[in-house]
Amino acid sequence: MRRSNLPAELNRFVGRAAEQAALTALLETSRLVTVVGVGGVGKTRLALRAAAGAQKRYGEGVRLAELAPLRDPDLVAYALVEALGLTDHTPRAPREVLVEHLAERRTLLVVDGFEHLVESCAPLLRDLLAHAPGLTVLAAGRRPLRVAGEAVFPLAPMDEADAVALLAERAAEAGAPVTGDLPGAPGAPDLAAGPRTVSAAGTRTVSGGGPEAVRELCRRLDGIPLALELAAGRLPLLSVEQMLHRLDDRFRLLTDGGRGALPRHQTLRTAIGWSHELCTPEERLLWARLSVFAGPFDLEAVEYVCGSRELPPERVLDHLGGLLAQSLVSREDTPAGPAYRLLDTVAAYGAEWLAELGDTERMRRRHRDWYMGLATWCELEWFSPRQAEVAACTDAALPNLRAALDLCLELPEDAHLAQHLAGTLWFAWVGCGRLSEGRHWLERALALDSGHEEARLKALWVLGYVTVLQGDGTAAVAALHECGERARSSRNALAEAYATHRMGCLALLSDDLPRAETLIGRALDSYRELGELNSNVLMGQVEVAMARAFRGDLEGAVAICREVREVCEERGELWTRAYALYVLAFSAWTRDAYGEARELLTECVSINHTFRDLVGLVLAIELLALVTVSEGDPAEAAVLQGAAVPVWDTVGIRLFGSEAFDGPRALCEQRAAEALGTAAFDAAVRAGRGLSLDEVVERALAGRGDPAALGGPADATAPRPFRTARSAAVPGTRKPAGSPTGKGGEAAG
Repeated sequence: MRRSNLPAELNRFVGRAAEQAALTALLETSRLVTVVGVGGVGKTRLALRAAAGAQKRYGEGVRLAELAPLRDPDLVAYALVEALGLTDHTPRAPREVLVEHLAERRTLLVVDGFEHLVESCAPLLRDLLAHAPGLTVLAAGRRPLRVAGEAVFPLAPMDEADAVALLAERAAEAGAPVTGDLPGAPGAPDLAAGPRTVSAAGTRTVSGGGPEAVRELCRRLDGIPLALELAAGRLPLLSVEQMLHRLDDRFRLLTDGGRGALPRHQTLRTAIGWSHELCTPEERLLWARLSVFAGPFDLEAVEYVCGSRELPPERVLDHLGGLLAQSLVSREDTPAGPAYRLLDTVAAYGAEWLAELGDTERMRRRHRDWYMGLATWCELEWFSPRQAEVAACTDAALPNLRAALDLCLELPEDAHLAQHLAGTLWFAWVGCGRLSEGRHWLERALALDSGHEEARLKALWVLGYVTVLQGDGTAAVAALHECGERARSSRNALAEAYATHRMGCLALLSDDLPRAETLIGRALDSYRELGELNSNVLMGQVEVAMARAFRGDLEGAVAICREVREVCEERGELWTRAYALYVLAFSAWTRDAYGEARELLTECVSINHTFRDLVGLVLAIELLALVTVSEGDPAEAAVLQGAAVPVWDTVGIRLFGSEAFDGPRALCEQRAAEALGTAAFDAAVRAGRGLSLDEVVERALAGRGDPAALGGPADATAPRPFRTARSAAVPGTRKPAGSPTGKGGEAAG
């Protein structure tokens, strides 16, 4: 995990030197600091600036949680879990996960845009601060949290000098004629120096406004940064005097002609409204429709959701460019590609106009339909060479997917859509490390009576899958039993196969290996008959291979995984491939082919880290530790074992409580402790526990030098894990089960 997820600054931070110094000093003495102020006053920008400057003081780094896109108060804790980079596979409440993670860490958590969720956010932050003495929270919102110990930092608008400097800098960025330098703002037009001139010193300025006019404009905009930036976006088109004239008209409209000072929130509304008036009719319509998005959105989404006869999709890009040029929309680069975003205040204004047009519900439904389509596309493309792209796309779209789920749950007639969408996103919950949030949505959707059996069946088997991996056998059996019964009643053979498959997965994690192989083999037979082939089917084959390996049939396990790897290579599938590589790496270790095992596990670690799949990642790290001790480096093996401990704490019950899965860990611990001695082994384990996840992965991927130089291979006659006391070794004479090409024969039963 990176030490910081703070976004990079897209333009220069201007002014606010005194405020920044005061906020930095306050962070040194207070564990909860809340920056409060009117919308658009620059709370977020100042908080991020102060957090970046204070980063070195926090051993675990700085993490940003953006709460503005959330609407469901129950998701606040999940948002913090995500912001901290945690991947929790347990059935524990996210609040408990946060407390445990932060308890002994020194972390700065920046919480932005909480004001609409303060009733759930405040008690959560209070609990975290009470249980985590190394935690400091820097919050930014329009009102205080009202939590004991909170230090409130009111952020006033900019003073005149800073306001002029910001206006000048942003005007230059917008393309206003730049003819000289303002002190402290290189390359910015000297707006305050008067009409456009060339002085003896070569200083030039922007036309249309003397120094008093510029200062008057900044005063009229109350020194609010957002208002100043919106005004700067118009300087390439209008002179300062023209802007003042238009702003005068707008002020008189809002105050019945009075010229008295306006409340700051009204000033901002005036500035935004003035920008709204300067937009073309098409830009105004697009602005209103964009307000239905939560978080970042891409061009294709805008064209579908916002396009219409009045706003042809082929012209949307032009109108979006117009809003971008006026600083009403911002552009950002994400791992999924370029994306756009409305500032919260600008979005709120657009939402009011959309409501005035009476078009809010229709646009929310179009938004929902697009993201349901996106989820369907992602599910299909998960089993393709685009799998990593799908993971990045899902991550970027998560705020909007949540908004779509919210709408489905809000409307009784859409309950089946909620179940369908929550089930379709199984790959996001399971493959991308969001089991806890997935369970939240699935349980809410299944609490509704949809009247659509197919949607309910899918949500049920996905919930069963999620709860199996969380180690909650009771919930898993309940969901999968209901799914199986309903599937048989409705003659839905595919849903029945998925329910059987996941019951087999539960048996595998419970060490009931014969039952696991029987159930998963039965499901694989059904998949073949139905023509089903995807990541779930291939994972079922790997699970059969694991069961066989645990029972001692390594030859049969390897045959299955080699075939799975071939199919994965043909289809570009990576996620399941990583689990097949895990079994193949173990086989290589049994043959003392440590270099081959390390190479396989290195790829396995890289894939699992990319997809945030901590189950696969921690299994690979523990097997890599066994390979490492076998290569003759017990100290490094102990470090890797220690590094696995906090990952298991996040995943849930260590090794699922399974004797079979525990084999590599137990043998590695025994051999490393014997080689190092108890004291040195414990010290190395402690060192590993102190590593961040990114540091562990970097260490695992770094590889080793010549094994012979470190003492050569360990005794090849050492006992092998997977041959548990409860199941004798069986010669590998059986054919692999569940081959997608039909060559694998029947599963053992």
